[in-house]
Amino acid sequence: MRKLKLQIQLSVDGLIAGPNGEMDWMVWNWDDDLKNYVSNLTEAVDTIILGRKLAEGFIPHWAAAAEIENEEQAFAKKMSETAKVVFTRTLEVSTWENTDVAKGKLVDEIHKLKKQIGGDIIVYGGGSFVSALIKEGLIDEYHLFVNPAILGSGMPIFQKLSSKQNLTLKYVKGFDCGITLLCYTPKKD
Repeated sequence: MRKLKLQIQLSVDGLIAGPNGEMDWMVWNWDDDLKNYVSNLTEAVDTIILGRKLAEGFIPHWAAAAEIENEEQAFAKKMSETAKVVFTRTLEVSTWENTDVAKGKLVDEIHKLKKQIGGDIIVYGGGSFVSALIKEGLIDEYHLFVNPAILGSGMPIFQKLSSKQNLTLKYVKGFDCGITLLCYTPKKD
């Protein structure tokens, strides 16, 4: 069965955006070690899942970045060319290239994707969307990129949890740019 991986940047206090959606606290001057880690993480991925709100910025951003010749172009092409599934209650069809729309029940749609033949699946965010995936126990690997910032208030990703979820630490890795990676899997009881 395919794995669903979460890759997300968050603050030390577990927020993914400031109170007004600010992301200016995130570290973007990634060192080569961090770039290689992310590249290796996404190498096995052949499907990206997104909530509709994030998809509206994510998909056009990577499509445009894939056209710019620079050192990031190969990664941008990977993001642009990888099949995407957007989870939405409002869109009937996708207007984006290489993107399908999922309108069914979240758990059913994710289980259907996991049972398909293929590589790993990755989710990057939207706070509510990721929170719903976590609540339902659908994430197989958490790749939490903790930025050296404390926001105090903003958008959490764990707000929809109704019960405790235990995790097993796979590894911790610090990067020269100040980001610390925490990689967890759900604890098997």
